[in-house]
Amino acid sequence: QARIEGTVVLEAIITKEGSVASIKLISGHPMLVQAAMEAASQWVYEPTRLNNEPVSVILSITVNFRIHY
Repeated sequence: QARIEGTVVLEAIITKEGSVASIKLISGHPMLVQAAMEAASQWVYEPTRLNNEPVSVILSITVNFRIHY
């Protein structure tokens, strides 16, 4: 609605089950941060495996906001 473009970079902990456990802001326009965090918190990932066992990981997430005309 504010017609702002930009990139938000987040750091998230992804659980062994693939869900987002916590999100921390790294950088981004203040008006875009809440939307990026809300979107990323709903995402589900394929669990990361180490020696064929699921493990929790820290992931960098980049969310790009672009205006399409």
